[in-house]
Amino acid sequence: MASAQQVDGGGEPATELSEDELFDVLSNRRRRFAVHLLKHEEETMEIGDMAEQIAAWENGIDTAEITGDERKRVYTALQQSHLPMMDRAGVVEFNKSRGVIEPTPALEDVDLYLDVVEGREVPWSEYYLGLSAVSAALVAAVWMGAWPFVLLPDLAWTLAIVVAFAFSAVTHKYYTAEMKVGEPEAPPELQ
Repeated sequence: MASAQQVDGGGEPATELSEDELFDVLSNRRRRFAVHLLKHEEETMEIGDMAEQIAAWENGIDTAEITGDERKRVYTALQQSHLPMMDRAGVVEFNKSRGVIEPTPALEDVDLYLDVVEGREVPWSEYYLGLSAVSAALVAAVWMGAWPFVLLPDLAWTLAIVVAFAFSAVTHKYYTAEMKVGEPEAPPELQ
């Protein structure tokens, strides 16, 4: 992947992030909150509005309940550290003098690297690997004519495998839509 700092022929920053840059951006909770907020709003934001919402999320309260100190702490950290870093990475365009943050096309790369797995959940990649192994064992048992697999025709077992994968895919699609950064009202890690 090209670095967001590299310059292509037109003098514009590249829109792709390296994995290291993206993981560096996502390594901080406030930056993850900022990414979520920008993906949710999908438009330019003022730093004050962003600081207010992030302060509310951090304190587990409504935006109307945050204190001036809570908002100021977040505002200062965003302005002096987080947003300039995200701007250098190419995830946002931060105009410090105007206090405006604008998402860039590179922000879309975030979804490619986030597979939210909470607690003791099994990652989807491992689930599909296990489902494939079970399907392969089922096909082998049917092919060898093992009992009780001979009681149903081969087409029924084929249909069972297809239904299992289709059901899994629909469930996965539904689950990941709810956990997608920018989709729900609050960030997935607060859900």
